[in-house]
Amino acid sequence: MSFADLGLIPELLQAVTDAGYTEPTPIQRQAIPIVIAGKDVMGGAQTGTGKTAGFTLPLLHRIARHANTSTSPARHQTRALILAPTRELAMQVFESVKTYSKHLPLRSVCVYGGVDIRPQQAELRRGIEVVIATPGRLLDHIEQKSINLSQVEVLVLDEADRMLDMGFIPDIKRILALLPKQRQSLLFSATFSDEIKRLADQMLKDPQLIEVARRNMVSETITHVVHPVSSGMKRNLLAHLLRHKPDTQALVFVDTKLMCGRLAHYLERSGISADAIHGDKGQQQRTDTLEAFKSGKLRVLVATDVAARGLDIDELPFVINFELPHTAEDYVHRIGRTGRAGHHGYAISLVSSEEKHWLSEIEKLIKLQIPQERVPGFDPDPDFHEAGTRGHRGRRPAASADTPPPARSEGRERAGEGRRDTGRESGRDYGRESGRDGGRDSAREGSRGAARDAGRSGNRRTRSTIAADGFDYTKPYEPANPVAISVIDTQPTAAAAGKPDPLRRGQRAIAVLLGGLGRK
Repeated sequence: MSFADLGLIPELLQAVTDAGYTEPTPIQRQAIPIVIAGKDVMGGAQTGTGKTAGFTLPLLHRIARHANTSTSPARHQTRALILAPTRELAMQVFESVKTYSKHLPLRSVCVYGGVDIRPQQAELRRGIEVVIATPGRLLDHIEQKSINLSQVEVLVLDEADRMLDMGFIPDIKRILALLPKQRQSLLFSATFSDEIKRLADQMLKDPQLIEVARRNMVSETITHVVHPVSSGMKRNLLAHLLRHKPDTQALVFVDTKLMCGRLAHYLERSGISADAIHGDKGQQQRTDTLEAFKSGKLRVLVATDVAARGLDIDELPFVINFELPHTAEDYVHRIGRTGRAGHHGYAISLVSSEEKHWLSEIEKLIKLQIPQERVPGFDPDPDFHEAGTRGHRGRRPAASADTPPPARSEGRERAGEGRRDTGRESGRDYGRESGRDGGRDSAREGSRGAARDAGRSGNRRTRSTIAADGFDYTKPYEPANPVAISVIDTQPTAAAAGKPDPLRRGQRAIAVLLGGLGRK
């Protein structure tokens, strides 16, 4: 079957040809004719299957009749609204819309938090047919009356499960109440929990169910391996594994922003090209880092789970879980960054005894017992095999640390509740910066994220944060070669004469005023 067999208009077929695509994927073959027919869709597909084109192509087909070259904003009403949970995913969808609408005089825009809202307002007031938005920033525009949703004909809710995990469902319901009752609605979700089903009941009318993979399973093209290791030796093992694969790229997942930055710093000091991406980095920094990684200039990207929904690399060979996710569904989503588009990938997890219970939950979810391979010189704690609820003994060390074991499975993804922490770690829409331009996104979620990170830091100051050589991940960043600052006093000190030092008393008073007394 070709794209021409799906009933798309010539302008879209030409754009597809220009993009180099010749044959639709399974999700595209199923979804495109149904959406063109005007039916509501409840769809699910594993990442990397072409889901985005599966709804952008028929959406553009549906609203193509409104295309015109007029300069009047009144001739460019908002006809399609696409909601995405993170700015990276929104930008990804926006690029897809631009690619496929290149031969049509349709306008599109992507709006998200964390940046100045005024350019977005100016763009919207010009008249836009297709709006791709994150929920919080869309509500900002609605409140400031810079967008009119009364003419929306097609609504797309992408990655509804992630919307749920990030706390967006109340915002989604507010937006639904502002849309025309007569519209076509498409909902895509990696998994269909009871709450997602309730949302679908409210949003969809007689939907067609489309699924191309079993839920909560992982791709057949991914090989899994667990390396048991003591928590204090994790970073050393990570550097060891990366040195054994000098020509490959890896996406390394950690739990917190603090760990993210410090681990990237450690890898850099170890001679491995690495950078971090998390919610505290500005938009331009994140964009530059992602582009460097995608282009191959950067070898290792250390990330919190916020990167899981925005990074799209067809041939990423390795995903490494430096820390296991606290929710099994998040494992599925993390490793979905590799083994895409038919390419083979490896999912490597460094697991300490404290994490065995999470490993058991992951194996239960994906219905796969992941082989365990000890790396010589990096043994786990003695209690590793007694830890957890369903642990199993691993095999003896392989001859080489870079020989992946053959464990594969098939399937789907979801970001789960445990990852809700880092997914909202600096506000909705993926790490929005504080300030007036961040709007509701920063105000509503920033405080919760800060409190959560603080709680984690306090609760997890255990062996997992202290390396064998004494390196403490929880301490503030320090330069690799700190410069010693000294004060030269030509007068003999009172202490040297055996008397109380008035200078020290003065310093103590100053320290108290500055809030620095009593800290080591």
